[in-house]
Amino acid sequence: MDHKIVIEYQAVVKELEVKFGEGLELDAILLLVGIQELGKGYEEFSKDEKMNLMHIAICTILEPFGYYKFVKDDEDGWPHFDKVENLPALKPKEQEYLLKEAITQYFRANDYL
Repeated sequence: MDHKIVIEYQAVVKELEVKFGEGLELDAILLLVGIQELGKGYEEFSKDEKMNLMHIAICTILEPFGYYKFVKDDEDGWPHFDKVENLPALKPKEQEYLLKEAITQYFRANDYL
């Protein structure tokens, strides 16, 4: 485990908590990324829409790793992706670390860090 990634992820969480309140979990951060990528700002989302937003976030943050490729926005403005490569079989902690690393890279690429 790369401690630099852990420290950078903690910095992202702290910055987000200033704007959105303390106690942000990984799922909440994925939801925020999904909302950002949808580009419509915050609105009331159904449970299904929230799941779709988290899927958008996962595809977006894992795209630079070569797992997904953006295809297009649909007529309602929702982004769609194709799976390029299957994710490796990871243990839950390894999966969490990969997501945290990808989130950190996403925020760095978007000049948030």
